Amino acid sequence: MNIAITTPDKRMADIADKVQNGERLTLEEGVFLYESDDLLTIGQLANIVNMRKNGRKVYFIENMSLYFTNVCEDRCAFCHFRRDEGEAGSYTLTPDEIISYVSKHYHPGMREFHITGGHNPNVPFEYYVNSIRVLKENFPQVTIKAYTGAEIDFFSRISGLTYKEVLQKLTDAGLGTLPGGGAEILTERYRNKMNVEKATSDQWLDVHRTAHKLGIRTHATMLYGSIETKEERIRHMLQLRALQDETDGFMVFIPNAVQPANTGMGIKRRTSAFDDLKTIAISRLMLDNIQHVKAYFINLGTQLAQLAFTFGASDAHGTIVQERISHSAGALSPEGLTREELVHMIKGANRIPVERDTFYNEVHVFN
Repeated sequence: MNIAITTPDKRMADIADKVQNGERLTLEEGVFLYESDDLLTIGQLANIVNMRKNGRKVYFIENMSLYFTNVCEDRCAFCHFRRDEGEAGSYTLTPDEIISYVSKHYHPGMREFHITGGHNPNVPFEYYVNSIRVLKENFPQVTIKAYTGAEIDFFSRISGLTYKEVLQKLTDAGLGTLPGGGAEILTERYRNKMNVEKATSDQWLDVHRTAHKLGIRTHATMLYGSIETKEERIRHMLQLRALQDETDGFMVFIPNAVQPANTGMGIKRRTSAFDDLKTIAISRLMLDNIQHVKAYFINLGTQLAQLAFTFGASDAHGTIVQERISHSAGALSPEGLTREELVHMIKGANRIPVERDTFYNEVHVFN
């Protein structure tokens, strides 16, 4: 396939040649793409890569987001979900309350529980283990995607166990995979500036490395759109790419735009549609060894997510039911979509909707 370069730039033409020949892009080339305003060429190149990997298929899952507690010892500058113990609006659900909530929203087609929450030091590690165990006992057929790399590091600190021991206890209780949160931007300059007091970059990576060695496949995210530089975004991707070279344990990359409810710490406005599409496309080009890039409609909105499917994205996330973390920070999207709405959204982008399980096994193809 020939790409029509819309700007007479030899460097872009060289990158296009590398992409078409399946060659890996460098840090400098990734930064160049971010600095370019030739969005259509970048999108075309990302679409070539995605079509090689996934064809016209766009995946989604019937899932439910759960949040056991919003009490958190950390005070990340971008977060509006967390509360202090005893603060108005704070909560920590008991196992019975968790099951009661899930039972109200569960239906037989649901395949995944997506669980994240605060780093609550007022309950022991066993609380988090038991919450998983009770869920698995009551809904044995549902895969449990629970606890970010930062949460695993937190559990290690409060329990005195190693990452491996923490993960083994959780998998024994029913854990199936880790979500990708807690990565934010994997540079210490960013983490210091944004008061990210949880796991360091190396600790987050080591949690996922440990999980992969245990046979636990995981997800990876990037929270972009605040004070990070374009080079830091690319360095973030390259660290994930290097770990994937080592372990082959990441299933999908999810770039999430920061939401602007907090006007401090440089978060003053939403990311532009231009930046969102470019980030999806550059992610697809840089992360040549990760199968999927997700267009997270919660942060993008449904119409921009549709466009993202021609800019390298091959996953539309899932039904969710009720998302809270991004919406507490000001997300304008729906809190969830039905199965029918997701199918309609994907077909509207002239792509083939594919219902999947957590591990990208195809459940139903909507031809």
